[in-house]
Amino acid sequence: MRLVHNSMHDEVATQLRERIFNGELMPGTFLDEVRLAEQLSISRTPLREALKVLTAEGLVRHEPRRGSFVNEVTEQDLDEIFPVLALLEGRCAREAAERATDADIATLQDMHDKLQRHAKAKRINDYYAVNFAIHEAIIELANNRWLAQVIADLRKIVKLARLQQLHAPGRLDQSLAEHMAVFAALKARDAEGADAAMRTHLNRQRVALRELSRQPRSRLTR
Repeated sequence: MRLVHNSMHDEVATQLRERIFNGELMPGTFLDEVRLAEQLSISRTPLREALKVLTAEGLVRHEPRRGSFVNEVTEQDLDEIFPVLALLEGRCAREAAERATDADIATLQDMHDKLQRHAKAKRINDYYAVNFAIHEAIIELANNRWLAQVIADLRKIVKLARLQQLHAPGRLDQSLAEHMAVFAALKARDAEGADAAMRTHLNRQRVALRELSRQPRSRLTR
């Protein structure tokens, strides 16, 4: 019975996480336990366990006597998270450079070829997908589960912000150049260079997001 219970609250956590990331549950939204339990056709016990999971991940905050809310990511949060992500993913790039085989480099070459094609065609959504896959591949090559776990947790918080830094003017070409610099260091098995290039890439992402947040937005709804 214990395994069934754990499986249920994990599934509930997955469903709520997806609803948060796709914008169905926006930052600041009150999570009505009664209503959610009815929608998901579950009791409140696995729901509360799921909310504890999401709270631990930073996606939900619990306020005494008020309940649970979808967390809101501030500019200060992003300022604090990105330098940490840069250090962690930089370390992954370092370890990947030390471990990558010729076959691994060939696979990364194919991925970067796709990245270049999408950038040239201004296909931002496709670029995002390959960009994410490249980051995941480098983390996998590092073969360090502790790094992978912490990076995954921090990425969830960044994803909660629902910001798209590639829409900042000139950012797409800049991002591509940064990725190619990381890949050049990986091909050369330059661990220190890969580390530095990846840290630069992540820190510039934060700069682009900050610039994007300062751009005036239309007051008209779309």
